[in-house]
Amino acid sequence: MELDFEVVDLPDADHVEEGDEAPDFTRPLVNDEYWEDVALSDLLNDGPVLLVFTPMDGAFPSTYIWNELRDRGVAEYGAQIAGVSISSPYEHKTTIEERDIQDFAGLFSDPQNGVAEQYGVSHDLDGMAGVSEPRPAVFLVAADGTVEYAWVADEWPNFPDYDAVEDALAGL
Repeated sequence: MELDFEVVDLPDADHVEEGDEAPDFTRPLVNDEYWEDVALSDLLNDGPVLLVFTPMDGAFPSTYIWNELRDRGVAEYGAQIAGVSISSPYEHKTTIEERDIQDFAGLFSDPQNGVAEQYGVSHDLDGMAGVSEPRPAVFLVAADGTVEYAWVADEWPNFPDYDAVEDALAGL
């Protein structure tokens, strides 16, 4: 198969692993109605969270990941689904509507990419000094803050093993 883009190996990432405590953070969490500052620990008070890092909204990996998670019905496993990207709340509201993911907890807006840095999944963009975005990554965080499942892209583009994500969700 001939691709219209080049697959690129990403440098190793010193990221959060299974068994680690998930770093807490507070950022604007956008849903289909409004946004407000919410801490990850606040979401964890209501149960486990599937934390999904994606590049900016509209990038094909982000679109593909949200479509796949929606189509697989991952929200039905009982974990809250929350995204993290550098996109603004306005872009997130559009993504939530266009991807039809209103049943997810929402999308965290992290324009400075600080949350991705905390999780070890920040990726510097080639040719853009000082600009980074999250590499695709998925962390299933139990209600006690322990990371139960971790996947981080090691090449661009790369996508999670969705069956493994579902298995981790089913194991909660």
